[in-house]
Amino acid sequence: MSDYIFLFDLDSTLTQKEILPEISKEIGKEKEMRQLTEDTMQGVIPFKQSFLNRVNILKSIDVEEVQQIINNIPLNEHLIQFIQENRQRCYIVTGNLDIWISALMKRIGMNGHYCCSKAIVDGDGTVKVVSVLDKELTAKQFVHPLVVVGDGNNDADMARLAEIAVGYGGVREIAPALMKCIDYAFMDEKKLVQFLTELL
Repeated sequence: MSDYIFLFDLDSTLTQKEILPEISKEIGKEKEMRQLTEDTMQGVIPFKQSFLNRVNILKSIDVEEVQQIINNIPLNEHLIQFIQENRQRCYIVTGNLDIWISALMKRIGMNGHYCCSKAIVDGDGTVKVVSVLDKELTAKQFVHPLVVVGDGNNDADMARLAEIAVGYGGVREIAPALMKCIDYAFMDEKKLVQFLTELL
């Protein structure tokens, strides 16, 4: 049995859609949000700057409403099952805000096994970002060899630190920066899970 720790991106890796564009539909900002998200995933805009811009667009929406929208986003169930069956060795690493994704993390049984950006709520909707997660720094905190699974440009830095770096393109194309530093690429979710299972 290996001693790998498995780190998973959330958006378009475990979810079948990008989360922030789905939230933005509620206020008619989907086009603007999708462009920001795409520019971020491709490395055109630094993640931290882009994320703060995107949160600013969405902060008028009630936090409970955001949580409900996220809970309704379909998941890649085979990957979720792998994570649940191997929970002690799996962590979700995402730039999304704790106050937005906490209900989803609880529903899939990953409380205490996710790393994310932090924010506070002022009233029901105004969000003040406290910290923006740095995936590279997060990955460096783990003491066991890593298997990293992601799809976006902002996954590249933690992928470079991994013993095994995997790109998943089943939802969207794997970003160019990530493609340069992965060991394997999968477009089929079941084949990806089969590969990960062989690493246990």
